[in-house]
Amino acid sequence: MSLVLYHAAPSRSSGTLFLLEEAGLPYEIRLLDLKNGETHTPEFLAINPLGKVPTIVHDGAVITEQIAVTIYLGDLAVGKKLAPPPGDPLRGPYLRWVAFYGSSFEPALIDKALKRESGGQAMSPYGSYEAVVRAVSAQLEKGPYWLGETFTAADALWGSALAWTSSFGLIEKTPAMAAYLDRITARPAFARAKEIDARLSA
Repeated sequence: MSLVLYHAAPSRSSGTLFLLEEAGLPYEIRLLDLKNGETHTPEFLAINPLGKVPTIVHDGAVITEQIAVTIYLGDLAVGKKLAPPPGDPLRGPYLRWVAFYGSSFEPALIDKALKRESGGQAMSPYGSYEAVVRAVSAQLEKGPYWLGETFTAADALWGSALAWTSSFGLIEKTPAMAAYLDRITARPAFARAKEIDARLSA
C-alpha cells in the first residue's frame, strides 16, 4: 500500500497526522511550507488545484478536503474500528458530526475571527455562531468521546480542532471541553503526532 500525506506542520493537516498515527497505517509525509508558498507550486496544484492540506494520495487515488480525508482514513483502518461501519446505529451520527465540522463549525469560527456577518439564517451555511457553539457544547457534555464510549476518527478531527481554536479564544473552553481535550491529548498517538510536528517545524 502506498499512502502519502501532503502536510504542513502545524496546520489543519496535523489532525490527519494524528488520525494516521491512531490508524497505524504505513504512510509517507511530503512536507510543504505554507509561508514559502509550497502549496501553490505547479507540482502540488496538479494534485490539489486549491493548494490545501491535508491532501492524501492512496495507491494513486487523490483525496482532498479534510472531511473526506477523515472519512476515508477512518474506513481504511478497518481493524482499528475508527469508523462505525454501514448499518451500525452510530454510522449516521458519525457522518453527521464529521460533516458538521466542515459545513458549520469551521465557517462559523472563521466568520467570528474575521468579524464577518454570517449572512443571516437564509444565506448562512450554519445559521449562527451561537447555535453552532450550543450544538458542540451539548455533544461534549455527553462524553467521554464524541460519539460516546469509543474513540473514533471524529475525535481526531474534533480534538485537534478544538485544541487549536480554544487556544486562540475562538471558542470558550468549557469544563466539558477541557475534560474532553485532556482525554484526547493524553492519547499516545496524539503525543507522537505532536512530536513529529515539532521535529518537522524545527
